[in-house]
Amino acid sequence: MKSSKLTYLYSFFGLACLVTASLWLTPQGTYAQEEAAEAEVVEASAAEEEPETNSKTLIDQFKAGGWAMYPLTFFSIAGLALIGYNYMAVRPGVILNTDAVEQIDQAVEALDIDKARSICEENPAPATHIIAAGLYRVSLDNYNPEPIKEAIEEASSEELAGPFVFINYLSVVGSLSPMVGLLGTVSGMVKAFNVIEAEGAGSAQALAGNISEALITTATGMIVGILAMFFFFFFKNKYGKITSRTARVVGDIEFTLTKAAKSR
Repeated sequence: MKSSKLTYLYSFFGLACLVTASLWLTPQGTYAQEEAAEAEVVEASAAEEEPETNSKTLIDQFKAGGWAMYPLTFFSIAGLALIGYNYMAVRPGVILNTDAVEQIDQAVEALDIDKARSICEENPAPATHIIAAGLYRVSLDNYNPEPIKEAIEEASSEELAGPFVFINYLSVVGSLSPMVGLLGTVSGMVKAFNVIEAEGAGSAQALAGNISEALITTATGMIVGILAMFFFFFFKNKYGKITSRTARVVGDIEFTLTKAAKSR
């Protein structure tokens, strides 16, 4: 189960890399086509070329952002991968497996514990793992609900904590991205003041480059951080509802088991 989760996460990470690369590289290709078109226009009329020379591609802005753009790019890829993974993983069908739970409830009501255990093994999910942990402590000859309840509580802590780890990573991305962006801002402003100290305020081109580095890293860090924090709270609230429903479903099966065992 854990290996399949990691496989899904790696797949989304690779997809996020491709998406990010396309965002950076596609404008560069488009710009190259524009330059080729401009070259043809130059041959016909040199005057029409100048308005296009000041345009900047995403690659140019990436380079202008300086060193901070590299960790910010990593955070953006990691954020996209985590968003895609959590979108697929944080769903009632994946965590609860409602169809299997209904079959387990019917088997438990008939006191067919072996069948209920086999259904849990054939339908792996956090909810079925929790139920299976309780079923393995069932003894119909001397029924005692306390060990079953303890096993369910222990399994719940382990099974329901796992998916939330990947949701929590979005909080890490959302917290660190603006901080890295601000660090890039400080770096760019330090360079700008160094230029003023060395060359005076008359070196406008060097100052513009350093200030551009400061502003681009701030904007990039804020964009990545805002998106990551939005999806963090979105998936957190969604997961909270699913875990509450899981606790109720498992509690219903435990009640059904206790009722059936006492009435036999």
